[in-house]
Amino acid sequence: MSGAEPGSLALLGSIAKLLNAGLGIEPTLAAVTEALRAGLPAEHVTIWFREPSATAFRAVAAPASAGGQTWLGSLDAVPHEPSLHRLSLEQEGTRLGLLTARLRDDDAGLDVLRIVADFLTPYVASAELSTDLAGEVAAQSREIEEHRRFTSLIIDTLPLGLYVVDREYRIQTWNRKRETGTQGLRREVVVGRRIFDVLTRQDPERLRSELDRVFQTGEIQQITLEVPQGRESRFYRLSKIPMRLDSDEITHVITIGEDVTDWHGIQARIMQSEKLAAIGQLAAGVMHEINNPLATISACVAAIQGRLEPARSPVATAVAEYLEIIDKEVERCSGIVDGLLDFSRPKSKAKTAVSLNGLAADALSLLKHHQRFKRFQIVEQLDPELPPVLGNAEQLTQVLMALLLNAMDAMEQGGQLTLRTSRDRFRAEEVVLEVQDTGVGIPREEQSKIFEPFYTTKPPGRGTGLGLSISYGIVEDHRGRIEVDSAPGGGATFRVRLPAAAA
Repeated sequence: MSGAEPGSLALLGSIAKLLNAGLGIEPTLAAVTEALRAGLPAEHVTIWFREPSATAFRAVAAPASAGGQTWLGSLDAVPHEPSLHRLSLEQEGTRLGLLTARLRDDDAGLDVLRIVADFLTPYVASAELSTDLAGEVAAQSREIEEHRRFTSLIIDTLPLGLYVVDREYRIQTWNRKRETGTQGLRREVVVGRRIFDVLTRQDPERLRSELDRVFQTGEIQQITLEVPQGRESRFYRLSKIPMRLDSDEITHVITIGEDVTDWHGIQARIMQSEKLAAIGQLAAGVMHEINNPLATISACVAAIQGRLEPARSPVATAVAEYLEIIDKEVERCSGIVDGLLDFSRPKSKAKTAVSLNGLAADALSLLKHHQRFKRFQIVEQLDPELPPVLGNAEQLTQVLMALLLNAMDAMEQGGQLTLRTSRDRFRAEEVVLEVQDTGVGIPREEQSKIFEPFYTTKPPGRGTGLGLSISYGIVEDHRGRIEVDSAPGGGATFRVRLPAAAA
């Protein structure tokens, strides 16, 4: 190499620069091939390298005779001629590639080819390792991204509002349910902001206190929050859960909000039923004992009336008037006792298919002769396609009359009374009967008491307080439920839900 040494050194230097340029394995090997062809007395130079899949070898910048072919399996299958030098690129017994060349002057270029082959071996090995690592990193990145997307999808699919705040009270997570909730705030708008700047309808000091307590104690906090929505309210159970990242210190608080309005209503009805059942059992025993003295008083009244002088002296006349008053009050007490006994031990009667529209028409027909009834504007909104219910017409008429009379009593100065029937919007198997008035309304704190026996807001002598209690028992016996929506000054709507006969 003495005569060609300066040129050969320059060639090796340029090849070293190409290998360190970081162009990528294929462009680099193609450039090395061209450099060898230009710098050596070579008629043919081809570099073969193993593809990342490690199942094939491919030629880079091969002459037309090679055609850029890919050879599967061993490089021994690559065609060669006796004049073609073949320099294998191997590392630790593994063949990484092949350098083939046909030189016009073997002595001038063969040593250079050997040195280039020594350069190429670690380069191809490093490139192959980098490719494998890059593939593994890409695969792991895809797996991590898929796992992240899967976890995010789970959080977004939950039928619960969920958000996470850090110790600076900044929102880190805000799920899809929170986006579509009552405030409807998009996550890109709220993530990174302080929770007090987002949940402006909550008292900031109370919210801070709740979060601080979880950060300090690590205890799960639960509260039930009532959110007014027009004339109705929604109930939400809020759970604040501590979260730790890589240490024992609590770093975040997860808040989960669950709409428990339906559950709250069911619990209220269960409590009401249990309360009424307990009152009914107590009343049944007491009323049986009251009936005995009432019967004795009634018998004494009859005996005294039989002994009064026929001449009707002034004293006898006065006594007769008092006896008549006593007799009427005894009858009134007996009616109350009978009603309370009916409430405490409701009598199931034969049930047939009953049209609520027909009951509504009959009830309005009965009341149209009532003097006070003429002061009201009557609105009928009856669904003509309403299916019948399985019930007792007499008992359901009793319920409807009680609701209509209560509505009339709530509108002393007149107003609008609406009688409405419809299918339930959310439960197709139920039908709804509504009596709506524009009267004085019912305070919220009293709405849980109106179905209790003897509870009434009417003046003394205007009612016994048993009408709604008995109606409640009748509706329950029909496998239905009775609800009330009201606000002071905003009227009241009593809603009776009953299963359709087909159901």
